[in-house]
Amino acid sequence: MTKRRAQIKISRMAGLTPGSLIHIGEKRTEHVKITIIDYGESQFQEFESKNLDECFKLKEKPTVTWINVDGLHEIEVIEKLGNCFEFHPLLMEDILNTSQRPKFEDFGDYVYLTLKMLDINKKDASIESEQISIIIGKNFVLTFQEKEGDVFNLIRDRLRNAKGRIRKQGPDYLAYSLLDAIVDNYFVILENVGDRIAAIEDEVIDDPPQHTLKTINTLKQDLIAIRKSIWPLRDTISGIQRSENVLIHKSSSIFFRDAYDHTVQIIDSIETYRDIVSSMVSIYLTSLSNKMNEVMKVLTIIATIFIPLTFVAGVYGMNFKYMPELESPLGYPVIIISMGLIAAVMLVFFKKKKWL
Repeated sequence: MTKRRAQIKISRMAGLTPGSLIHIGEKRTEHVKITIIDYGESQFQEFESKNLDECFKLKEKPTVTWINVDGLHEIEVIEKLGNCFEFHPLLMEDILNTSQRPKFEDFGDYVYLTLKMLDINKKDASIESEQISIIIGKNFVLTFQEKEGDVFNLIRDRLRNAKGRIRKQGPDYLAYSLLDAIVDNYFVILENVGDRIAAIEDEVIDDPPQHTLKTINTLKQDLIAIRKSIWPLRDTISGIQRSENVLIHKSSSIFFRDAYDHTVQIIDSIETYRDIVSSMVSIYLTSLSNKMNEVMKVLTIIATIFIPLTFVAGVYGMNFKYMPELESPLGYPVIIISMGLIAAVMLVFFKKKKWL
């Protein structure tokens, strides 16, 4: 339903001037929240901004400033930030369009990176996707998210406690750290998918209930969504590595290369999981067919046993006067015993042939 709304809004943009600011996507938070972390090797401050002027004052500071915006539906806030940092109108349009595929663009004085951040819904274990935009400038990093809540808490802790090299590096290393956190979270998502696949595999092989096919289809859709979110990221990170912009220092290139390797590894895992899930449908249908064959075998054996018994009963059910067995006092028990022997002999025969 969300995708359908987004497509409708995109169609309404037809004919508008390039760079027109329209929020395309779902309103996923009530109010826009702006948090600021300003840091250097020996200084650190963190606060929530109630006034955009606080963001503007930090623009020219020599320290590194990380401005994070949660919520994209208040266009005037995004527009004021964009005007302050002199962002291109097309970049601002891309930030507000949450249906963007992962990409990297070089604008000279700043670079733009957009990608998908995935999360697991705790209620129904479904995969949720959120677009995040990262802008790297000379002394700042701006991140735009659809809603509050992300995978950056460890990075914030490292900044607060001056752990590692992050406080000694520039905005490009901060952007790498954010990208790396998102990529590492993909592994968590894939582990969850792997556990679900393992559970379904056992279910499919043993005795699949009717809801198994629906579960497989849901898992297949999740993998398609994950693949759509991650597959273009390989080219995106490759573009960052090839960039000759001075904002991406050579010392940070090796870290982006590591993120690229992780992305390739994730893509390989996704393709493997897709093959497994696709084969599950065949296994499920085969399992149902085998189950049906077992039922049909039992019914066939029962019918086969009763065919000669029905024949005997039919013969002695004929009302002819001169049938010798009809007047015999042992006729009934003899026929019953004969029918029992026929059934027993057939059962022994089936057992010997391993049809039972």
